Amino acid sequence: MGAQWKAKHKEAAANAKGRVFGKLSKEIMIAARNGADPDMNPRLRLVVEQAKKASMPRDTLERAIKKGAGLLDGGASFERVVYEGFAPHRVPVIVECLTDNVNRTVAEIRVLFRKGQLGTSGSVAWDFDYLGMVEATPDSADADPELAAIEAGAQDFEPAEEGATLFLTEATDMDAVCRALPEFGFSVASAKLGYRAKNPVSLSGAELEEVEAFLDALDGNDDVQNLYVGLA
Repeated sequence: MGAQWKAKHKEAAANAKGRVFGKLSKEIMIAARNGADPDMNPRLRLVVEQAKKASMPRDTLERAIKKGAGLLDGGASFERVVYEGFAPHRVPVIVECLTDNVNRTVAEIRVLFRKGQLGTSGSVAWDFDYLGMVEATPDSADADPELAAIEAGAQDFEPAEEGATLFLTEATDMDAVCRALPEFGFSVASAKLGYRAKNPVSLSGAELEEVEAFLDALDGNDDVQNLYVGLA
């Protein structure tokens, strides 16, 4: 299922778009704490590029930047919190949340994990690598992902959806790889730091459906930003 689990069968309806924009807005506000100028703030630049590709309205984008940078009154202060545990059938899960109320979030996460097992910090993180994940599309049929990975400084690469390539990097190298890939015929579609399972579990049939229902419920929580799952 790749490095980051994504809920299946999501419609491109207004409410789904709204949830995407909401998550991106939080990421933008967090990134903008280190400066409102994307050219001087690599993390902000990457999130802004993602927001533009998701067709986020310009005024929504600019307002999120200003809120995060403290240029507007009344901006929410979000905190990143990470939970670890197991989905049904001992599938390891890391849940990244951005929240303005940690007590509310942990209470909701505990409820959502009733069909799984909520662990302590480090209980499953040892079975994941923390790295940069850069998804890029080839500009032409001649673009060579292996050459691009070597020359741009990526650690590895693999096919992604719709003809794209996922380049895997050291966490500290992600921005440099993003800047280098266009020189070798690839346009960066998204880039983020995240977790990748070392030993993903293979499931099928009713067991897989049970795990996916559990992940769907987690993904539906407003505070959940990213899910990383050890599922092959």
